[in-house]
Amino acid sequence: MLATKSIVYTEENQQKLEDTLYQKSLISFLFKELGKFRDPVEDIRACLDYILDPKFGGHVFTATENQELRGVVLVTKTNMHKFVPGYLLVYIATSSEHRGQGIGKSLLELVNTTLNSPIALHVEHDNPAKRLYERMGFTSKYAEMRWYP
Repeated sequence: MLATKSIVYTEENQQKLEDTLYQKSLISFLFKELGKFRDPVEDIRACLDYILDPKFGGHVFTATENQELRGVVLVTKTNMHKFVPGYLLVYIATSSEHRGQGIGKSLLELVNTTLNSPIALHVEHDNPAKRLYERMGFTSKYAEMRWYP
């Protein structure tokens, strides 16, 4: 756990994550705060379910102030660490009212120190958060290509 000013940064524990109301609040927060880069609620739910499934796994990190969410990160295990990074940062969002205060950076630092493992992420070229990821040390080694047969 890390605290900056009155914001507390935490890796959430399994017991708290099993609370369905808490799960809904995480999903709702991400859906709202991801804005134009959001995925459907069902996709965010599927990511959280993947993290909670012991066969797959992952981590949930939050930034809270007075018990209100200010930021959320969902990181899944790839379970392929010999071939690709061991973790995929799937979602990260900070509250629109609190952007520019270093919350995203502090969350990324917590993710990095907690996992201490290579992490991949996907980001659109026009996403303003791309600059933060680059400043934090993420590089773009490959072009992602997809085939939808």
